[in-house]
Amino acid sequence: MDTLSRDSNGSGSILPLVGVIAGGLALVLSITALFKLSTLQKTVAAHDAEIPKIATLESEVRATASKADADVKSLRTGIQSTFDQVGAEIGTINAKLAKIEEAQKARAAAPAGKGGGGAVTGTVDANGNYSVAPGDTISKIAKKFATKVDTIEAENPGLDPAKLKVGQKIKIPKK
Repeated sequence: MDTLSRDSNGSGSILPLVGVIAGGLALVLSITALFKLSTLQKTVAAHDAEIPKIATLESEVRATASKADADVKSLRTGIQSTFDQVGAEIGTINAKLAKIEEAQKARAAAPAGKGGGGAVTGTVDANGNYSVAPGDTISKIAKKFATKVDTIEAENPGLDPAKLKVGQKIKIPKK
């Protein structure tokens, strides 16, 4: 029994010491883990407080993006409508300019004394009445119709050759 008691006494003194050291290390590790856990819980709690703010911000961003999309669409529609109106107005102006150009070409191409292709002035109607054109004088009218100034004045009593007006009707004597 001596051997047994010596062996158990000799090895028994180390094992409790190792157990105490291991227990002490476990205690230090658990305290450290407890502090780390406490810090982690505070961080998670702070993040938990921020999550509703993120959700609110997300909904605000979505609403703002939706409003911006609607504003852009409205702006596009307004600009397109304005361009359409401008285009239509330009088309109208071009049509009016074309008519004016045609009228000027017709006046320029019309032979003198022939009436300018249906123009109001510078023409003779079926009754032999001449409509005074811009720039006409009694002598120019007489030359157009190969007659004399006196003959035109005799045909039109009360005519003042110095006061001819554009569109005024003058009777042209027949040859």
